[in-house]
Amino acid sequence: MNHRYRYFFSFFVISAALAAPSAIRAGQQNDRHQEEHQRDGNREGERVYDRSHKDYHNWDANEDHAYRGYLQGNHKEYRPIAETSSRQQRSYWNWRHSHPDRDHDGR
Repeated sequence: MNHRYRYFFSFFVISAALAAPSAIRAGQQNDRHQEEHQRDGNREGERVYDRSHKDYHNWDANEDHAYRGYLQGNHKEYRPIAETSSRQQRSYWNWRHSHPDRDHDGR
């Protein structure tokens, strides 16, 4: 009986050693995906915090449309808002509060 446990234990150790690199790689890919998601400030349904006005905005298709309109009106190239400087974000949110949607939640 002791002989069987030794084989079982050996099998378990070898299986774990072979599976570990795959598990580590999968975890790294998941971490990378989460970092990309956090970096990209225009993902559908994400909430973005406006520090100057101390409120949150839902970043949806409507907000993305407004942001692109702001960029076009100011002759700027598109960059996800999360990749812009805090000064540029503040400028956008100031503009956004002074240009609310007529048919959308009164912002």
